[in-house]
Amino acid sequence: MSENLSAVVADGAGISGEGIASHPAWAVLKQAVEAIRPWQQKDGSIDFSAEVVPPLADVERTLERVIEAIEQLSPLVPHDTAYHQALVVDLRRWADGGFGVPDFLDSLLAFQPAADRRDGLQHLVVFPMYTQNGNPDRNLEAVALRVVWPDWLAELERTRYDNPLFVPITFQDFTPGYDTNSAVLFPETVAVRQAPERWTWGGIFCDREAARFRAVTAAAVDTLGLELPGEAARLIEDQELSQQTFVLWDMIHDRTHSHGDLPFDPFMIKQRAPFWMYGLEELRCDLTTFKEAVKLQAEGHPMGLGVQYAILFDRLFRFPVTGERVRNYDGLGGQLLFSYLHKHDAVRWTDNTLHIDWELAPKVTNQLCADIEKLYRDGIDRPKLVHWFAAYDLVATYLSPHPGSVWAKGPDALDLSLPPRKLVDEVLVDEFPLSMFYEALAKKLRDVIASTKGITASGVVRTAA
Repeated sequence: MSENLSAVVADGAGISGEGIASHPAWAVLKQAVEAIRPWQQKDGSIDFSAEVVPPLADVERTLERVIEAIEQLSPLVPHDTAYHQALVVDLRRWADGGFGVPDFLDSLLAFQPAADRRDGLQHLVVFPMYTQNGNPDRNLEAVALRVVWPDWLAELERTRYDNPLFVPITFQDFTPGYDTNSAVLFPETVAVRQAPERWTWGGIFCDREAARFRAVTAAAVDTLGLELPGEAARLIEDQELSQQTFVLWDMIHDRTHSHGDLPFDPFMIKQRAPFWMYGLEELRCDLTTFKEAVKLQAEGHPMGLGVQYAILFDRLFRFPVTGERVRNYDGLGGQLLFSYLHKHDAVRWTDNTLHIDWELAPKVTNQLCADIEKLYRDGIDRPKLVHWFAAYDLVATYLSPHPGSVWAKGPDALDLSLPPRKLVDEVLVDEFPLSMFYEALAKKLRDVIASTKGITASGVVRTAA
């Protein structure tokens, strides 16, 4: 397996050519963008009455430096020419409008990275945008990136896991909005006058995901005294292997949102639901990926086992103890997976040491996936509120609700004359608190988790300033 795995990881040398981030114009672009960002308000506009904002002429000159740098860099990425031309028009229109709320719909529609997925292909991306799990404001951002699309992945997407909108990417460099925990580039974060009828691509930075995973997992394994199989240890040690593992995980996860027995809009767009519903949906997609990885391993595919390890370790070690305890649906999913494995003897915490039954864990993980799939299938025949309670019962079977929870008391404790969306107000911000195991682990991993902010493939934070 090791030789086959090495061949897969080496697949695709990438497209050669001068890197965007090494071109002198990139430094000019970054400097100009970073000068503009503090002048912007939350919606991306510039208020010239604010003390920090210079005169209009100075802002216009700074924006012209942005445009000139884009025009110098654009020949490095001729496949982005139409996008960059539209981008310049949108930038100048923003200036002509007095730097009001930006509208970059035209350039967003011109940027179509999913239409040409080639391994190593570069893109220069500039938009006013917020960064998910990063900066909540729509500031101007610039990102230089490369596509990750090796032949083996392209073949799996073509023959088995169709996902034409999925674009795995890695950072070259970025402005401060990505000096954060954000690991995605999504079109819906861009400031536009109206949302398109449909989104046509979504980018995920597998290098950041992999580097963050490796740092946190290594610290957790050391803290918990967990003995690892050889392939699991190699996954944590090897950045390139970890990146390609995450690419496969992300591709299957992403498409799963639209596959299966779905009682509701899988992305829950414009819906208000208790956060455990979001947690179960994200967990369902990960567990479906895990199930597919088990199948791939059985068929001899060298990436199947690594995806299983990645999902287990990221879900068990990083997710529950990352972020605030405010409707933390990903944290909830990780807690649920650990408790399910623990209650089914696939995981044991004995003598201050974590033990995983490597043969039993895949079977139990697939069993949890089946339980969630049954919840979804049964939900097709249920009213929304009944489905929410059924989902709550599933989670509460393995995780203890907060002692003050109204929902834990059952339907009789709620005013059922209210519409379901109003009953969401009765959900506590931390409806299912951390167990004592995770409280202790969170304290021990706090520093390493904080250190992964802005992390890149080098394993260190790349300062955007």
